[in-house]
Amino acid sequence: MGQSTTLTPVQPQYRIWWSNATFFVSVHIAAVVGLYHYPWYSVPKATIVLCFCLWQLACASVTIGYHRLYSHRAFRASLSVRLVLSILGASAFQGSIKVRSAFPRFTDDPIHDPYCATKGLLWSHMGWIFFKPKYERMSLVEHDDLDNDPVVRFQHKHYILLALTSGFVAPVLIGSLWGDAMGSFIWGSLLARVMTWHCTFFVNSLAHWDGLQPYSDENTSRTNLIIALLTVGEGNHNFHAFPHDFRAGPGYFDWDPSKWVILLLHRFGLATGLRKARQEDIADALVHMQAKHHHLPPPKYDVSSGDDQETVRAVYEIWDDERLQEYIEAKKGRCVLVIKGYVVDATGYLGEHPGGAALLRKFAIRFSQDKPTPSGESWKEATWAFEGGHNQHTRAARRQMRELIVARLSSSSI
Repeated sequence: MGQSTTLTPVQPQYRIWWSNATFFVSVHIAAVVGLYHYPWYSVPKATIVLCFCLWQLACASVTIGYHRLYSHRAFRASLSVRLVLSILGASAFQGSIKVRSAFPRFTDDPIHDPYCATKGLLWSHMGWIFFKPKYERMSLVEHDDLDNDPVVRFQHKHYILLALTSGFVAPVLIGSLWGDAMGSFIWGSLLARVMTWHCTFFVNSLAHWDGLQPYSDENTSRTNLIIALLTVGEGNHNFHAFPHDFRAGPGYFDWDPSKWVILLLHRFGLATGLRKARQEDIADALVHMQAKHHHLPPPKYDVSSGDDQETVRAVYEIWDDERLQEYIEAKKGRCVLVIKGYVVDATGYLGEHPGGAALLRKFAIRFSQDKPTPSGESWKEATWAFEGGHNQHTRAARRQMRELIVARLSSSSI
């Protein structure tokens, strides 16, 4: 068998992140003091509108740009759209695209999930901000697409300047147009930042604490309408069972303004390659959860679900190493993985994988002249990566993986 890649879990050593903590607390204190001297009834209505717009634009830029565009590659955007999203996203003061979008999410993992909901509501909301742990799996994340994007490189290099300009200078300049520079600083800079922070943090905390789970209960993520209203749709968090989908709410009546913006951009050719979860996968998830909620027996067995291992073993051909090599070499460029002893042909899925094609090819089987069989170091088993080493794959992802199986290795221990 191939050699699996392992990583020994190491409890992160937390140390206070003084610069982050000082800035975070200072903005809150300044906002409270400012609102005391500039209450809502003493500032022009234009200033209140400015605060609302900057708050929503920052939230939308994080959701549309940082999250759906860059983290999950749910669509492609034109250069102009990426520039706007990078500038408005910087105003949210949540890190650069390169740092934030490359960060791995291991939901509910107390070691590798920075906002882990199982560590308590306060921790997942903002407790983690005050500490600077070292996450061992950061180096495992493929981010070549981020490194190759000139917008991402530019924003990362000039992040502090862009954040200060868009978050603190621009609101003052805009407010000076109606003679309220100081009020616009209090409301458009300080308060809008605080509102953006906490609304984003609600997704990490309250959206894992209260709400519905119509698609999956494999982790604590939930769908909460109130949070969706505050976060331009991101509160439909349970739909994260399908992370590659450009929508957070797939239904017509789901509150998801970010989805509507992406569709509008697509209408004018500024966004392309919009990715959706397969309707049959969504329907399967809904039926599965409804059966669980009503304590009903599971739906009739489907080979693709992988629920019955004995049946699965009987379905596929058994290959030895030579047959596996013949299959791979029959067509140049094939991406074939071995997961739990099964031969998985992911070639047709390369463009759909949320983690990118490079990550799949990293675990693809390769043959070399000096090692003609896959029994040496010329290949790696992908089981470790699929079973949680790189990410926690959902039931829908496992179901789709089963559909890509072409055979079972004779050396399988399953």
